[in-house]
Amino acid sequence: MDWLLEADKISKDIVAIRRYLHMNPELGFEEHLTSEFVEKTLHDIGIKTKRVAGTGIIGILTGKDLGKTVGLRADMDALPLNDGKNVEYASKVKGKMHACGHDAHTAGLLGAAMLLAKHRESFIGQVKFLFQPAEETTGGALPMIKEGAMENPKVNAVFGLHCNAGLNTGKIGVIYGKAYASSDMFDIKIKGKSCHGASPQFGIDAIAVGAQVINCLQSIVSRSIDPLDSAVITVGKFNGGYQRNIIADAANLSGIIRTLEPETRKKIRNNFAKMVNKICEAYGAQADINIVESYPALVNDDKMVDLVRAAASKLIGEQNVVVVSKPGMGVEDFAYFLKEAPGAFFQLGVRNEAKGIVHPAHSNLFDIDEDALPLASAVLANIAFEYLMGNLNRS
Repeated sequence: MDWLLEADKISKDIVAIRRYLHMNPELGFEEHLTSEFVEKTLHDIGIKTKRVAGTGIIGILTGKDLGKTVGLRADMDALPLNDGKNVEYASKVKGKMHACGHDAHTAGLLGAAMLLAKHRESFIGQVKFLFQPAEETTGGALPMIKEGAMENPKVNAVFGLHCNAGLNTGKIGVIYGKAYASSDMFDIKIKGKSCHGASPQFGIDAIAVGAQVINCLQSIVSRSIDPLDSAVITVGKFNGGYQRNIIADAANLSGIIRTLEPETRKKIRNNFAKMVNKICEAYGAQADINIVESYPALVNDDKMVDLVRAAASKLIGEQNVVVVSKPGMGVEDFAYFLKEAPGAFFQLGVRNEAKGIVHPAHSNLFDIDEDALPLASAVLANIAFEYLMGNLNRS
């Protein structure tokens, strides 16, 4: 089966889907129009659907007979950002933009569904299409799983992709093992004592205490974590004070903790609270600390990465499949799906310098080379086909 040739034949349809989604972006758990569009597209090719997690969509396609079930996932939500591109398909919704390629992910998976539906008599088993809301915010993967997305039928392996703005169109990137970090979000409220700025001895300066907290938090990574391990503590927000001549009685800090190893994650969280409390105590201040556990680390199954690598190589040649050597400290809630079934999350090259498509994700100028879309559909279809038919070595 030449999936890439088949995808090229419907490339105009895939591009049209991506452009519609790009012009009509919706934020996490608000993807009502997007979900309706996905449902209709799947129904038109004979795939039944089910709603989960509010705006999540599950489509199930059965081949010529029952067998294993493979899951393919795409996220659908946009970002709260004004589109700065001067193109005909720019966002029509003020303050909302597909700046991370989720429109391309959805279009690519719908294209794969079209290909697999057309050739459903060519494979044994079931393909479960997982269209997920809210990857950018609180995460839609876990709510989908809690509502049975990976059961009935049980998903035996699961795969997903993400646009890579640093990888050229025509390339697929794969990574073995740890691929993305876990994330914890924190908020700290420091309580001091207000007084006149000319008489600081009568107060407790919450801003000064906050500055010490920020400096000392960095030493957790530099002095208590193995240098060969990876961890990041970022304070991205620091607010405090009312007037230039008043010692602040309160300061608020917010940020993130990123780690790759569970033990490192645990160690940082323990040291974090101890350090903040001790610093505040030393200055006579108090701290309220709230750490919210977010996405787990995304860890690919090496055998499933081999499958992706082989399936992509069949279409574009081994020389165009790039093995990424290092994990990133970004996060991805596809990690939750990988806790339910072995699988792999891989990268789709969308960069094209000749077309001026060079801007990073989350930029208001972000765009993709739409020539990458048929490849996304073809690779996803071939992964599902090869997995279900056992044509690739999974031993």
